[in-house]
Amino acid sequence: MKQKLVYLLKHNPLIQRVYQYTMSVVFRTIGLFVPVDPDLVLFVSFMGTKYNDSPRAISEYLERDDRYAHLHRVWALEKPQDFPALETVKIDTPRYFLTALRAKYWVTNTNIERGLHFKKKNQIYLNTWHGVALKTIGNDCPGRSDYDFSNINYMCVSGAHDERVFASAFRVKPESCLRCGMPRNDRLYRATAEEKRQLRLALGIPDGKKVILYAPTWRDSTDGGRSYALKPPIHFDAWKQELGADFVVLFRAHHMTTKVLNVQFNDFVRDCSDYPDINDLMIAADLLITDYSAVAFDYSILQRPILIFAYDYADYIAERGTYFDMAEVYPSEIYQDEEGLLNALRSLDLERASAWTAAFSKQFMEHGGSATQACVEALFGEREEKRRRSE
Repeated sequence: MKQKLVYLLKHNPLIQRVYQYTMSVVFRTIGLFVPVDPDLVLFVSFMGTKYNDSPRAISEYLERDDRYAHLHRVWALEKPQDFPALETVKIDTPRYFLTALRAKYWVTNTNIERGLHFKKKNQIYLNTWHGVALKTIGNDCPGRSDYDFSNINYMCVSGAHDERVFASAFRVKPESCLRCGMPRNDRLYRATAEEKRQLRLALGIPDGKKVILYAPTWRDSTDGGRSYALKPPIHFDAWKQELGADFVVLFRAHHMTTKVLNVQFNDFVRDCSDYPDINDLMIAADLLITDYSAVAFDYSILQRPILIFAYDYADYIAERGTYFDMAEVYPSEIYQDEEGLLNALRSLDLERASAWTAAFSKQFMEHGGSATQACVEALFGEREEKRRRSE
């Protein structure tokens, strides 16, 4: 039901505007009677579907540092019962919105206000976002003009491309840009060969085999929002016959994908869609296959080969649009059929492909490596300095 409502709001501009205006007024009015708690921090990752990504990196940093022991950390989740060790609130409930009105600090990689506008002036809002944009987002999408992040205090950016996109797509002000990269990527900058070896052991990867991480992005619903299915035209049984002696495939569906069709999982193709930390999978992998997903930018930090399998390239580009021509910028040819992709895998020059990835990373991932610390200092640095002076 919730997915159908989200689909309706995204695809019906009139209903969307009425909902946003009405509910924003309601929550701003309620907020007049709800005092802000100076020690309360609200975390949301991927609209409450996950406990992961950059918000988790920041939350765990605060947990490890005694200077922030006074902070009260609350996570908003769709299924709070699955996380008994956390203090939680169920997202999109009255209690969630009251928590948002009370929290001094908001930390998310998507949004806190759920498409509404009720932030108070004395609340501090950090948005780490969740990926460098290839495909158009926010107000840059046809028919959209409702995104307004102009009240955000800090927006993490990985480079000049992010700054341009966030200005047009979300109305982010230049002075809000925190040039540090995404906290979730800090670990990728520090990845070692030993960590890769340990992760492969934990994942049960046999010695001597190369690991392919296949991580396609989601596709919009074709049934009015009831499901967001993915049906890649891949015959993994044929892949296993040709590549099974040398490769293992880790399949990672996008968090918005509700159903994967046309794929039978086994010891060759493993379903890692619910694996809690994609960084583990990226570090363990020898190469990445993706399409339009932002995972390509993250993976480029490791400077390992990336292959692009975009079987619906013409239709997807026409319907969604991109910020630049993939064929000119990406570190891979755009493979639109399975045979072309298989041929590329058979003849892959790892050293040459890695060099192309490194150039791609340099272009888009200009900042990164210590983003978590930068975010914490931006949020709490001034306050902690005042606390130290008063002691």
